[in-house]
Amino acid sequence: MNTLQTDHKQTNFLSLQRLYILRLIAIAGELAALVIATQVLAITLPVKPLFWIVAIHAVINFAAWWQLQNKDQLTHRQIFLQLALDTLILAAMLYFTGGSTNPFVSLFLLPLVIVAAIMPKHFAWAMACLTIACYTFLMRYFHPLPPVSSAHGIDFDLHVLGMWFGFMLSVCLIIFFVVRMAAHLRERDRSLSLAREQTLRDQHLVTLGTLATGAAHQLGTPLSTMAIIASELGHEHCEDIDITEKTTLLRQQINRCKAILSEMTAETGQARAEDGHAVALDDYLRSVVQQVRDVHPKNLIQCQLDGHQPAPKILADRTLAQALGNLLDNACEASPSAVSVNGNWQSEHLQLIIDDRGSGLDQTIKDKLGT
Repeated sequence: MNTLQTDHKQTNFLSLQRLYILRLIAIAGELAALVIATQVLAITLPVKPLFWIVAIHAVINFAAWWQLQNKDQLTHRQIFLQLALDTLILAAMLYFTGGSTNPFVSLFLLPLVIVAAIMPKHFAWAMACLTIACYTFLMRYFHPLPPVSSAHGIDFDLHVLGMWFGFMLSVCLIIFFVVRMAAHLRERDRSLSLAREQTLRDQHLVTLGTLATGAAHQLGTPLSTMAIIASELGHEHCEDIDITEKTTLLRQQINRCKAILSEMTAETGQARAEDGHAVALDDYLRSVVQQVRDVHPKNLIQCQLDGHQPAPKILADRTLAQALGNLLDNACEASPSAVSVNGNWQSEHLQLIIDDRGSGLDQTIKDKLGT
């Protein structure tokens, strides 16, 4: 839910930001149109109310700029109000410049297209009602445009040219605003899809962690029973050196299993880096290798560490030790005769090579890699 709300806020911010830029262009275009109409085409227009309308439009755009400074508070209702004000400003401009006969009346479609593209449908229906009401009003009530001076051609030709220009302007504005917003919405959908996939993966990991914790509790009793039986066998056959060594090794392995289960229970399935502690790199690697030697006493594990001294310290948590331990366990199982661990470090980098003499992966396992 938080991710969805954040996406809506980001969409509203981008919408108002683009609307603010469009208004700057529109206000400049309105002023230019007034100058051209009155000075170049010599059309008699009510200049004073038209300039007041342009000034009000500039004030509305300043309010939009102020709202952009508090982007976390933007809502669909605020964006709709801004577009509704634009529609009313356009209706006022057309009222003094020919009403529905003005070739720029098609610009009423632009706010409607924007609302339909980025807002819920009830906002789109509200904008549709507003634009229809304004258009209907302008069909009956408006100040007619005076005829153009004959030096500039026939009125109808100029009207057709104005319709073409209004159409081209509408197309450009729709491309600028709606296409960009549609691309942002597609990007948002992709982000939401990735977030859903991540949530599913997290839920899967939580489930595995819960199962691991439950298994740790369930395995505690059998391991304790095994430890007691191993101790009793060691006492009963203390004169047999071979059995004594095997029972001692068995108790060590049981104790190691119990320690691992205790760590799993304490971690509750989630290892955290802040649980680690600082330790010298060479001491840490030797301790990990020694733990594996205790588990595989018959394996020959050679450890060669090179680097400047004193060795740098690292944050050693359980996850890192388990990962290295798993690699070494696999190497020992694949190559009982010889395993070498070569570590070389600099101030910020460590190169660790675990080399075994195993035969490698068979084709069946290779075919399943990555699944």
